[in-house]
Amino acid sequence: MLDDSLLDAPEALARADLHDLLRGAAEAGARVRTALRHATESGLTELKPDGRPRAVLIAGPGTAATGVADLITALAGTGCPVVRLAPTGVAPAAGALRWSLPGWTGPVDLLLIVTPDGTEPGLTLLAEQAYRRGCTVVAVAPARTPLAESVDGSHGLTVTMATSPTAGYGTTTYGEAESRVGTSQEPTGPAQPDPTAPGSPATLGRPGAAHGVPEDRGPLTSPHHDPPEAPAAAPGTLWALLTPLLVLLDRTGLIAAPVDTLQKVADRLDDVAERCGPAITTYSNPAKTLAVELSESLPLIWSEGQTAGMAGRRFAAALAELAGHAALAAELPEALPAHAALLAGGVAGGIGGGADSDDFFRDRVEEPAALRARVVLLRERPADAGGLTAAPAARELAHSHDTPLSELEPEDGSDLERLAELIAITDFAAVYLALASGGRS
Repeated sequence: MLDDSLLDAPEALARADLHDLLRGAAEAGARVRTALRHATESGLTELKPDGRPRAVLIAGPGTAATGVADLITALAGTGCPVVRLAPTGVAPAAGALRWSLPGWTGPVDLLLIVTPDGTEPGLTLLAEQAYRRGCTVVAVAPARTPLAESVDGSHGLTVTMATSPTAGYGTTTYGEAESRVGTSQEPTGPAQPDPTAPGSPATLGRPGAAHGVPEDRGPLTSPHHDPPEAPAAAPGTLWALLTPLLVLLDRTGLIAAPVDTLQKVADRLDDVAERCGPAITTYSNPAKTLAVELSESLPLIWSEGQTAGMAGRRFAAALAELAGHAALAAELPEALPAHAALLAGGVAGGIGGGADSDDFFRDRVEEPAALRARVVLLRERPADAGGLTAAPAARELAHSHDTPLSELEPEDGSDLERLAELIAITDFAAVYLALASGGRS
């Protein structure tokens, strides 16, 4: 059950957000800029490759790595095969996962390793295997991790993963997209600084003040309490891992992602953070509105366009991992026949409750709410852009079965800018649904 009142209470949202998911969503633009700086420092922007690789292989754990592979596949199109190396193992723990290269991998292929952890022995072994075959290896991982040191030593190139701009703060507060706030911050009142470290970052200002986040939010870290581990689908992680790879693949000519375009992507992420922040009320906040609409429903996420398809699949994964909310994703026009039976069956009219609907005298107070389908239509281009579209047929199918419909379409811009807007709004919506649905996050 969604607590609507929580969505318009920034203080309550702050207390409920144990993993700082909202801050991660708001800092996505800052993550892109930091990742661009790391890519420049590592020499990616000056790289002069001999040509395109025969194939690009992508390995990494979790939802973020899957999203990176999915997005690169969509952007590369038919220019080059992109293969995601799925892990195997007895558990999803870092030490239990293993990856292996296809038998045809050789010197003309490119292996990309992405991980927000960097302690996975399986990824280190994979890099060594690629090195023995002469395959080029590029890794994006946190600094000073076993993977980063192994790859950077002799096996390839490592780009340091961009962390949260406020990762070093002693107190944890929400951060706004820091790109427009800058890095210079003024001291505030008492923030419980560490007496052993004068001038600790804990005394610096609050970049999230513009989002209306309360100042009395307590720290999530202390000498005896470690912060909860953030989920793999946490907002911001995707862009921290993806941005350096976009710079690399732009230099190889596989993807068009120049630095100025990535700067515009960061600006677009900032714009969404301003529109969807915790202090913006539900009626004017597209992410909060979508979270309310998806409550007590089975989202059928229909997307139109390759990049929108990736955003739809990521949205479904984020709803499951962050909010514990099931969703089905499919691309138009195939989504229409694939989900038509669902709309014609029990999901359109509402399923669940476990009570006999023919029993007029049943106790409806104790009866759980019925789960109804709701179509979420994601389009990668504005409606007035022209061209062939299956959106009218999608609306007709939904309305013919009395199924509610939500639509998201980005403002005009490059492919990456439009994709960034769709991902950012749906990330915020998944986080709000998680926080307001009883603390499943």
